[in-house]
Amino acid sequence: MTPKKIRVMVAGLGNMGRSHALAYHRDPAFDLVGLVNRSTPTLDPALAGYAITPDFHEALTRLKPDLVCVSTYSDSHADYAIAAMEAGADVFVEKPLATTVADARRVADAAARLGRKVVVGYILRHHPSWIRLIEEARALGGPYVFRLNLNQQSTGATWEVHKALMQTTSPIVDCGVHYVDVMCQITDAKPVEVRGMGLRLSNEIAPDMYNYGHFQVLFDDGSLGWYEAGWGPMMSDTAFFVKDVVSPNGAVSIKMPESVRSDDVDTHTKTSMLRIHRVGQPDHDLNMADEPGHQELCEREQAFMARAITENLDLTRHLQDAVQSLAICLAADESVRSGQPVKV
Repeated sequence: MTPKKIRVMVAGLGNMGRSHALAYHRDPAFDLVGLVNRSTPTLDPALAGYAITPDFHEALTRLKPDLVCVSTYSDSHADYAIAAMEAGADVFVEKPLATTVADARRVADAAARLGRKVVVGYILRHHPSWIRLIEEARALGGPYVFRLNLNQQSTGATWEVHKALMQTTSPIVDCGVHYVDVMCQITDAKPVEVRGMGLRLSNEIAPDMYNYGHFQVLFDDGSLGWYEAGWGPMMSDTAFFVKDVVSPNGAVSIKMPESVRSDDVDTHTKTSMLRIHRVGQPDHDLNMADEPGHQELCEREQAFMARAITENLDLTRHLQDAVQSLAICLAADESVRSGQPVKV
């Protein structure tokens, strides 16, 4: 007997929403029943036949999907996810899960109360190189120093997207949740304090927003994490991609070719080589040249979403981790704005 297809509706057709819609279109586990967006964007020709509805709630009521993919701007994530669950749908929601810890907890509580599956778009969890990096780092043993950044020299349409994102979310929150999630997967220690700093480097963004920031997070096992993110045409294309995990026994690092640029979306997930350094031993390089690109990773995310539904996977820890990584990044944002360390 052929398994019943999962009827899915995609809300938000920015970069990630378009990639997810294409993943659903290609995967035989899904039946893409509708797209939601306030405007009519240019889509991949494979998606040209799908109607676009501007009203999320009207489409949710009319289409009655089994799954809703929420890829809208961050300030609508929590409300849309909860509305979808209350309408009887499971949810895939892009990161960050919400713009406040309280809203993130509302989503997690609704999932538990309604018995719905919620997967958060932590794309690195489906990336073979990052999975291997986490395994190798855990094998070294802590405490750890995490040195992670992702700066983007954005211009033109990409800068416009970044400015729109910064109406609600700073770079260290929007991107930082990915990398804090990696830190928390490597060390099982609890975060205890966050210290953040940031700077507004453009008059094109709101006076109370900053487009460059970095923070440190301290864990109760002594581990220390550093994360840096900056967006805009003024950002340097030098040292924009630092991915190091250091322990008393050595380090694991992602090495990228010098030719890569920060405005290439594939470089945000793709690695070229993992270097394993153990004290007193020669370094060992793992070639990652054949790894998946951005679109294939989105397809892996959605394949996991299908498994979560059809195999009834327990996603309790997944949501707990999403709430924790968001809480750390929001604490960093609070520290930037207050000038004071924030206890987690």
